[in-house]
Amino acid sequence: MKIDKEALQKIAHLARLEMPASAEDEMMGSLNSVLTWMEELNEIDTADVKPLTHMSLEVNALREDKVIPNISREQGLKNAPKQDGEYFRVPKVIE
Repeated sequence: MKIDKEALQKIAHLARLEMPASAEDEMMGSLNSVLTWMEELNEIDTADVKPLTHMSLEVNALREDKVIPNISREQGLKNAPKQDGEYFRVPKVIE
């Protein structure tokens, strides 16, 4: 597949890019070289290669969830600089 000026302008429009006319030839060359490289990759035989779901063989080390005792509301509010008995009181940050 070759990129022509019309295809380049359509791609630029879809990508919301402003492309000056002076850069079109360079960009067409770059896109055509990428597409040529992709065509070379399509020639590789991958029939016996299993699809990857992950790029490495590492597995996440997850821990078991444990229920731990919670502190009471009174204990949580005990050292608060400002509180109203139910909630922490903080300065207003949105006007």
